[in-house]
Amino acid sequence: MANVEVNDGNIEKAIKALKRMLQREGILKEIKRRSFYEKPSERERRKQREARKRRLRAERRKQASGRD
Repeated sequence: MANVEVNDGNIEKAIKALKRMLQREGILKEIKRRSFYEKPSERERRKQREARKRRLRAERRKQASGRD
């Protein structure tokens, strides 16, 4: 659960911080994804695409740390 404190009545800044926090946690993407029905075949393709993305990101990190 995301919590944001409002300091000095600055609601705009608190809303901006909340949106940033939700985006970082992936909640906005999850809400958008769940707003419509996703066929099982599409779900499987999405999961494979996400796994590929995670794998490539991990390889890039591994290569970057090897260069140091």
